[in-house]
Amino acid sequence: MSPHQPTSRPAAGAPGVPWNRQRLRSNNEWLLLELLRTGGGTSRAQLARDTGLSKPTVSAALADLEQAGLVREAGWVSPERGRTAVLYEVDPTAGHVLGVDIGRARLRVAVADLAGTVVARRDVANRGRTADAVADAVVAAAREATAEAGLGAADIVHAVIGTPGVWDEERRGVRYATSLPGWGRPGLFDRIGEGLGTAVTVANDANLAALGEYTLGAGRGSRMFAYLLVGTGLGLGVVKDGELLLGAHGALGEIGLVPLPALAGGQPGVEGAVGGPGGTTLEQEAAADAVVRAAREFGLEGSGGRQLTAKRVFELARAGDAAALRAVHWEAERLAYAVAVLSAVLDPDLLVLGGGIGSSADLLLEPLEQALGRFSLMRPTLAPSLLGEEAVLLGAVSTALETARPEVFERRTAQL
Repeated sequence: MSPHQPTSRPAAGAPGVPWNRQRLRSNNEWLLLELLRTGGGTSRAQLARDTGLSKPTVSAALADLEQAGLVREAGWVSPERGRTAVLYEVDPTAGHVLGVDIGRARLRVAVADLAGTVVARRDVANRGRTADAVADAVVAAAREATAEAGLGAADIVHAVIGTPGVWDEERRGVRYATSLPGWGRPGLFDRIGEGLGTAVTVANDANLAALGEYTLGAGRGSRMFAYLLVGTGLGLGVVKDGELLLGAHGALGEIGLVPLPALAGGQPGVEGAVGGPGGTTLEQEAAADAVVRAAREFGLEGSGGRQLTAKRVFELARAGDAAALRAVHWEAERLAYAVAVLSAVLDPDLLVLGGGIGSSADLLLEPLEQALGRFSLMRPTLAPSLLGEEAVLLGAVSTALETARPEVFERRTAQL
């Protein structure tokens, strides 16, 4: 199970695809449906001009699509000359998808229609103390959101779950999900799929965030775009010319696993050095827990009964607290090392900083760029995420739609 790239239908007459009138009609309908999806309300005459199909062919195809519940009338247009024309649009209620973002701190769920409009969502704290408890909480949140949208499990065509780690199809589980203890147990996602009652795709959260940001956010138009997700874990998603790069085993982007040597001065109390005592990984040195540890080493403690968290450290830094600001600069040093490594290997033209910590780009970007200047001659353009903590969830919805749209088309047109 991995993120799907945009799906297209084979054309009649393509190698291995026998020509027949039914397939030709089906391809014409799919072509019109995609034009309506990307172009909005359009008249029959305009569709005929855009496709080169005859007006009778367009009229017959639209009638079939309308009967199948895939398109609907969107209004009328009255030109200065000529007859009033009916406008058609895709019916977004023909199917729905589910997007899920599983993090150590939060569980996010969204139900969206075929136009990608989110019609219901849940955002709850992840209080599960075991993997089974987290899985059950995901199912419960998804059921609540589905019910809120006035839908049942049968109305959800496809679900995509974003999670730390890499999906292993043979084991039916994820690997490298170090931030969620027990999360790699085989069969856990089958349990979730059974609870949801629909087909499920499991994908790496950073990959989904990269797809979301490339489609809807700061990554649009980039040739080689990297998304660095910094939160309770550390991950990387890479999109090249619109295609998500996965690697031979689906593990491209697991930058959090990169080991750091035990460099002298690696302790939080000594700035300007990368690495921890005894040798650690980038994730251990640059994710949320490391920020809290560093802040405490610099003398910062929780106040007013509030637990010290990475979010609180950045809040205090924003308010001018000296110890919190030192922790932010310490974090920027670690992230600069990560950016230097990925720049040398991937040479992206743009790197977007996202995730819970990445959302504090207003504090991180300047010291990160300064530190990067010391580490590397290769420096991509750095930018904050435009989707913020919604990137994984929106990427999951977008990926689910790529599977659901052709599936809904096949189901509904098969009944004609």
